[in-house]
Formats: sequence, C-alpha cells, structure tokens
Amino acid sequence: MTLTEKILARAAGKDSVQSGEELMVSPDYVLAYDFPGYTDRIEKQMKEEFGITQVKNPEKFVLFIDHMTPTITAKEEAFHEQTRRFAKEQGITLYERKGIGHQMARELGYATPGSFLFHYDGHVSALGSLGALAIGNRRYLFEAYFSEKVMVQVPGTVKVTLTGIPKRGVTARDIYNYIQSKIGPDGCLSNVLEIDGSAIPHLSIDARAIICGLAMFVGAVSAIIVPDAKVEEYLKDRALNDFEMIKPDADAHYEDEYVIDITDLEPLVVLPPSPANIAPLSTVVGTKIDQGYIGSCVGGTIDDMRVAAEILKGRKVAPSFKLNIIPSSNELMLQASEEGLLSIFLEAGAFISAPSCDFCFGRSGTISAGQKALSTATLNVPGRMGSTEADIFLVSSATVAASAIDGVITDPRKYMDENYLIGTKG
Repeated sequence: MTLTEKILARAAGKDSVQSGEELMVSPDYVLAYDFPGYTDRIEKQMKEEFGITQVKNPEKFVLFIDHMTPTITAKEEAFHEQTRRFAKEQGITLYERKGIGHQMARELGYATPGSFLFHYDGHVSALGSLGALAIGNRRYLFEAYFSEKVMVQVPGTVKVTLTGIPKRGVTARDIYNYIQSKIGPDGCLSNVLEIDGSAIPHLSIDARAIICGLAMFVGAVSAIIVPDAKVEEYLKDRALNDFEMIKPDADAHYEDEYVIDITDLEPLVVLPPSPANIAPLSTVVGTKIDQGYIGSCVGGTIDDMRVAAEILKGRKVAPSFKLNIIPSSNELMLQASEEGLLSIFLEAGAFISAPSCDFCFGRSGTISAGQKALSTATLNVPGRMGSTEADIFLVSSATVAASAIDGVITDPRKYMDENYLIGTKG
C-alpha cells in the first residue's frame, strides 16, 4: 500500500484498502478555524437538524481563532465569542490569537507519522510534512461533529521522487512551483501527492510544510512526505501520541510517477492572475512593485524569517515600498525575536504584526487598483489581497526581501552570501 492507503486502513480498522474504496474512518483529530458559514453552521446543524447537543470524544476536536484577529467590528467579536462559547460547552480545545492553525497543529504535536486529520481547508495538507495524512473536505467536515466517523473515498496516489540539492537562492516555494510546472496544475487531480527521494533529507521541516501546503494547486487531495529522522527529531518533545515511522510498500501502486531533479533549479515566480502561471523569476526582474508580504501558512516560517533577515540586514526598504512581515505563530515570533531577526526587520523599515491569516486573504495590508504586490501567500487570484484590479506575484520570502530593497522585482541571489542555502536546517 501507499502511505495514504496505510493511514486510511488503520483509521478504518482494516488490514488493507485500495484506491476508489469508500470507507467510514475515524480521524485522529478534527481541526477547524472559526469562519462565518463553517463553525457557526456546525453548531446550528448539530442542534437544530440532528438534535445533537454534545460531540463524542471532544478531545479529538480542535478549533483555532486565526482569522479576523484582531477584530475590528463588534460583529466580528460577537462571532469569535460564539466560537468561544461553543468550544467551552463542548469541551473542545480552542487556541485564540496564538498563530495560524495549520502552523500550530504542527507545533503542538497533533500531526505525527501515520495520523489522519480532517479539516475543511485544503492547506491543512501542510501537515504531510510530518508524515501525516491531512485532508480538507468542506462537505464531510460537518459529519465529523455528528458522528464518530466520516466518509472517505480512498484517493489514488501520485509519486514524486525529488533528487538533487537546492542551490543558493532556491527555496521550498521554488521547489513546489517546479513540481507543479513539471506535472501540471491538474497533474494530481483527486489524488494524494506522495513525495520522497534523495533531496528530502536536505529540506527542513518548514520547507517540507510549504511544499505540502501548496498541493491543492496540482489538484491534489493532500500531500505527504515520507518521514525520516528529521521528523522524529522535530516531534521528540511535541508529539501528543506515540507513533511509528511508516513507509510505503515497495510494490505500492501509483497512478503516476515522476522523478524531478532540483539541482539546476533557479528562482521562480507565479504570475498573476492564476496560481498556474509559473515562470522563471528572470522574466519579470525589474518590474516595479508597491507592496510585499512575507507570511501565511506557506510563507511565515522561521526559514522565511531567517532568509529575509539575511538579505535585509544592514539595508533599508525602498521608500516607495511597503513591506509587511507576519510570522505564522507566536512560537515563531518569539524565536525570531530571540535570534534578533525582528530587530533587523524594524531597522530595515519593515512593518511587523502579530500572527494572523488576515494579510493572506486581504483583510489587512490590502492593495489598491493598479498596485502590484509580491507575496508568499497561498493565492494570487484577483481580489485576494484587496482590489480586483491589482496584481499579485507569488514568490519566495527571499525574493520579497530583495525586491523590498530595490523597489522592483529582484533576484534574491544579488544580496545573498555564496554559501547561504535556504531551508536546510532542522
């Protein structure tokens, strides 16, 4: 079996499963962030449509308040208060204003090799960095609150074998974009992206999370990286449950297989207005940019903070450029502070704010008509960060930092030490 099949077989209490099979499975954890039309709807359906007043096994449920933080209207605060009340009534663990849920689920030890997690947001696939299967399914998340199991059709698996070592200036964002350019925006449609290969030991857990967290843009149900010693080390003092280091069987069946060498990879960019528009960064170098954003669940890691600080140290953000840097969690912000990174950002002229999803989906740091932004967020569709008449270029944190200095899209290698490799630590 593939990793996905092994995980779902365990969650279904079966010896084996195969792609296409429909199962009732028990998630190890059901995650969600509070957002209108989701958490409020869950409570309403539970009580009014199903007559259920108490979830079973509340210890399996986790809620995050990471959007609309801080609140700016009484209506938003009332919505958060409803979530707080619901969590307290049900005995559900709630984390508020501590960071982006997908990042925190990693830090807090909910995701471990072989575990199965359910959410309604597809970027939860970032937890595949730890060998977990994390699926976002808006339809069936509600079912998890009404019964102990959810319906899952076992997805097929597309295997990517990554080889080579990334060069100076090449980040996890570039590696993911390269994978997408090779297999296409629908190359993993309705399947799970399983990644392994000789390149993996050279990638940090943060780098792996960024690659997995973007998997929906190849049509994937989720993504998972075969766990190794780095995963064990990361989880040593974090894991909430015992786990085994699972591997796919040598004779597992894959819907498709790719071998992708990243040895000669150069920095890339995703051009507006679609996440499918991947091109060499060199094709847009020199383009004037108004704003930059380093943050989100796929761009606010300690790797992102470190490389941005490496580039910005002793330099200033261009007067015409607004640079927003938002670490993905309080833990990361504290770490960045202890490493002196926040001081570098402030001295360079960047704006720093507390962890939140708000810059990613355009509630904060918005761009107006005619402006251009560089972003490490998840999407570049029109209106994502403000005006539908503004352009968003998705790039690495290194590229955002370098471009902030020049005020135009800049190859980050211009400001990087010859030996500086991104995302290869712990």
